[in-house]
Amino acid sequence: MNAFNRLVVNKRSLLFIVLGIAAFATLQSVFSHPKDFGQKQLYTTYNNYVIFKQSFFHLIEGKNLYRWHVTEHWDLFKYSPAFALVFGIFSIMPTFVGLFFWNLLNVAVLFFSVYFLPRIDLRTKGLMITFMLVELLTATQNEQSNALIAGLLLFAFGFLERDKYWLGTLCIVCTIFIKLFGIVALALYLLYPNKFKLAYTTAAWVVLLTILPIVAVTPTQFVVLYKTWWKLLAADRDFSDGLSVIGWLKIWFSLNVNKTYVNLAGMALFCLPLLRVKQYGNFVFRALVLASVLVWVVIFNHRAESPTFIIAIAGVAVWYYMQAPNRLNYVLLVLAFVFTTLSPTDLFPPFIRNQYFWPYVVKAVPCIFIWGKIIYDLLLTDLQPRPVEVEARQ
Repeated sequence: MNAFNRLVVNKRSLLFIVLGIAAFATLQSVFSHPKDFGQKQLYTTYNNYVIFKQSFFHLIEGKNLYRWHVTEHWDLFKYSPAFALVFGIFSIMPTFVGLFFWNLLNVAVLFFSVYFLPRIDLRTKGLMITFMLVELLTATQNEQSNALIAGLLLFAFGFLERDKYWLGTLCIVCTIFIKLFGIVALALYLLYPNKFKLAYTTAAWVVLLTILPIVAVTPTQFVVLYKTWWKLLAADRDFSDGLSVIGWLKIWFSLNVNKTYVNLAGMALFCLPLLRVKQYGNFVFRALVLASVLVWVVIFNHRAESPTFIIAIAGVAVWYYMQAPNRLNYVLLVLAFVFTTLSPTDLFPPFIRNQYFWPYVVKAVPCIFIWGKIIYDLLLTDLQPRPVEVEARQ
């Protein structure tokens, strides 16, 4: 226990572990056997990175970003044209190097965003990072942007708390241009004064990132890109249920629910605590609204998959570690660690993972319960900050 306590207060040691995750995930991806994804052609294990990398070349070559390029990679590119352009920073590097720096960016942004959170001590930040390590590895092994999104939302909260609205709104707008569900984080604006500044800074970043691809394409191509992107997102909505509330209701309760109605109900519950305007001055209340955002965008995402849950787990960490602990919260935290974080790992035999955990969306269930507890806490609990750890004061 003393060794663990020394670890969680040692920022440098935790940083080395996080950097090791980026390096390990990169090496694992490069040296793993190719996948066929049920097709005749073989694709690299780091297929997601190839999708991102090739999107830049498709953009500057005037090709359609949002059609199948099966000779290069499996699956579709679903991010914004601005993301494709900015990803050129990595695309121009040799693949192995670019993959490593992409993984490094994801883990580093999440790591430093936790240490940027205000009003919590060094040990608590170390506990949050430690709690997220396994889920961070899962996300990084899939070369996706989920850890980056989680980190940007944490940074946004830290900037808004410090009245740095230009930087805070930039972080939120960036998440929207990566994955559209970042738009839910705009609810954080209700918690802070100077709404006009929040509005015009957000508008400025939206305009800038929207028009950014014009430097690489013609005006006609620019219009076609955005039309095709929106068409893809609209069609993608009906594709699957994912590890989500919708999937949980269908599998556990045999409810053939309408996705729109479920999401509207989820949004109504999400917004309900925001009626407690007098609580906006309570730091813990604001932190739990952030936690609600982080969990909501995953459990109400019909395309949520295992690597997406680093965002939800970041929300769970904010919820648990930024308020005074209690026994029920601790039990829920443990359930999330076991059944959300560890369920896809080799700690459970393959037949349990394949026959029970995956079909019954077990990974999502603790986060669904915790989100319900977050809403309860926001509505009814006398929220108190987490006591400062003794080790942090010494």
